[in-house]
Amino acid sequence: MRKIIYPGTFDPIHRGHLDIAIRASKLFDELIFVVADNESKNPLFTVVERVELILASTRDLDNVSAISTKKLIAETAREENACALIRGLRHVSDFEFEFQMAMMNYHLNPEITTIFMMPDEKYIHLNSTVIKEVTKLGGDLKDYVTKDVYGALKIKYNI
Repeated sequence: MRKIIYPGTFDPIHRGHLDIAIRASKLFDELIFVVADNESKNPLFTVVERVELILASTRDLDNVSAISTKKLIAETAREENACALIRGLRHVSDFEFEFQMAMMNYHLNPEITTIFMMPDEKYIHLNSTVIKEVTKLGGDLKDYVTKDVYGALKIKYNI
């Protein structure tokens, strides 16, 4: 069974993430979202909320699950018997950081291959920070997040 891990903060998950996850889930037997449990990033949503939002947003995908970790992703991949990591690239500027991370993950776990995928061009401008800021300021992002995420954002911002 070939497993791929999709690591990230996912604060919150948006349609750019989902586009990559849907396509990667077709290439592998199982896709596991691994939510970084790192409070130093000051996330809007708790790690439990982020996992729940991922599960709600992917409930139609049979081979997708979500967990959280405080460990290095290379170690989590080893524990989950994953053979690859999937990372999204939106712009050329993303590549340098992602390349460094891929090389470090390979150094820590040579059994892991990092695969880069670009989201559909209609999501290329999305990131979780933009999603939060636009929502907080009253913008309509229904086309860029699932109903569950949109509802959770409205609750967080008392909209």
